[in-house]
Amino acid sequence: MISVIIPVWNGENYLAEAVNSVNRQNSDTEIIVVDDGSTDNTAKLAKSFGCRIVSIPHKGSSVARNVGLTVANGDTIMFLDHDDVLTEGSLDRLDKSLISGIDFVSAKVRDFLSPELSNSEKYKLVPRKKAYGGLLTGAYLFRQSVFVTVGGFNERLMTGECIDLLFRCSDLKLKELRLDFISAHRRLHLFNKGRIMRTQENKDYSAILREKIKKGE
Repeated sequence: MISVIIPVWNGENYLAEAVNSVNRQNSDTEIIVVDDGSTDNTAKLAKSFGCRIVSIPHKGSSVARNVGLTVANGDTIMFLDHDDVLTEGSLDRLDKSLISGIDFVSAKVRDFLSPELSNSEKYKLVPRKKAYGGLLTGAYLFRQSVFVTVGGFNERLMTGECIDLLFRCSDLKLKELRLDFISAHRRLHLFNKGRIMRTQENKDYSAILREKIKKGE
């Protein structure tokens, strides 16, 4: 079984599309929605879709991801942001590629502009023209053992926690298989974390890079 962990803070606008994209997969899945102190109808909506729900006080996505890991029953783990969607058949393709000797597999994501945006709002956002790798949401499938080896997400980080995790996987020489297909579509809208937490993101990325320099890398 694949555990798909969706951390959410006030995500009622897009959560249904994310959950439906998982439910349309051919794989055996459990969907764990970690409600990170939402004040909207996130928990009610997730319950209506039959998701497992864990509600916590608002502490940020690193904590929410780690909470999801503590309750996951799957042999493999995927993290999907509440505003993104999986492509058809992507979970099965990732799962079948997780062969013996490989700790995790990764694919690519492609940006899309959220359709409810006005033309002036869309003008403020710049989707990448090509699909790209390195983004965790919907594009990585991990063996559960990875998190026994590297630990969970760094809860001191409010942003950049995914890059930090991947750096630690690399430091420990875990085996990654990179696949050349698009497994998820990443939604661009006015409240992406990278937009509303840009200053914090710069601080967190600087801290991550300083830590790597300290290690002599």
